Amino acid sequence: MIDFLIIGGGVAGASATARLSTLGSVVLLEGEDALAYHTSGRSAALFERNYGKPSTVALNSASHAFHDAQGILSPRGLMLVGSQDMADEFADDQKNMHLDSLTIQEAKDMVPILNDTVVDRAAFHTSAWDMDTDKLIQTFARMARENGAIIHTKAQVDGITKTDSGWAVSAGTNDFAARNLVNAAGAWVDQIAELAGVAPLGFTPLRRSMARIPAPGGHDVSGWPMIFGPGEDWYAKPDAGALLVSPAEEDLTTPHDAYTDDMVLAEGLARYEAHVTEPVTRLLSSWAGLRTFAPDRSLVLGPDVRDPSFIWCAGQGGYGMQSAPAASQLLADLVSGAASELGRDIVAALSPQRFG
Repeated sequence: MIDFLIIGGGVAGASATARLSTLGSVVLLEGEDALAYHTSGRSAALFERNYGKPSTVALNSASHAFHDAQGILSPRGLMLVGSQDMADEFADDQKNMHLDSLTIQEAKDMVPILNDTVVDRAAFHTSAWDMDTDKLIQTFARMARENGAIIHTKAQVDGITKTDSGWAVSAGTNDFAARNLVNAAGAWVDQIAELAGVAPLGFTPLRRSMARIPAPGGHDVSGWPMIFGPGEDWYAKPDAGALLVSPAEEDLTTPHDAYTDDMVLAEGLARYEAHVTEPVTRLLSSWAGLRTFAPDRSLVLGPDVRDPSFIWCAGQGGYGMQSAPAASQLLADLVSGAASELGRDIVAALSPQRFG
């Protein structure tokens, strides 16, 4: 009898496996060939503590020390650029993300391709970091295995039954019995809940696309910050000598192996191009991922209201990489009854109990 059977091997499941493995026996089931195949493997890989709802910001802040200690972070910086036609959105973003105003010349000194006939305002701070997301996943996996946890890939769950002692789960030809079931299935969390006979909470998977383009104008982009448009209607980020550009769309979809919509990608690239002097002439690659949100866009962490042996670790919504250390620690605290370092209001804002 396994103490905790975890479904889903993205950053939510991997981090939960690491934390819960200190409390009992843990088995993780991932349907794909490797951990972090879907959304977690397609992250923009930026740590920005002020990004997200207040409950997410609290998790981000509480996660920073872990990321720093494990060598996950490296300097990047964050720049917001805009023009008069989006002045209100610019002002809101600058305030919410605690960015300092720059002159246009200061902004161009950092990013020389900015088009100063369009961009008439800019803001910046250094408190944003690149994340080594593969190292983060492998750190959690190593922690889990050191504590005796077992990780199965190519283990697609196809049956879940409630039993007198917990849960019976089938994954292909393998059967598992567990006292507690942890639902960390990303975009598929509501489907897993329904398979288990638990009421779904109304999660919505939203597609986000990404293009990788050659370094604009042959510039060395390694020292450029991540660049956002107001209202996050596009962003660009250096990546191994090239530049990632996203339309930052949130298009409602269904759980699946996501792929780009060419028109949406083209529109996003056009929004980026409007702010710079170098056109996009070709793509090196493109892909999409799913950002899955609860109805109120805060994470859902903890035992289900009606069945505490069914534990939610869901709704990361694009914040999973940066919030995972604190989110998984909170999950372990809730399961073990330990006091959380997070405030009571933050714990309540993340609890499944908020849905009644």
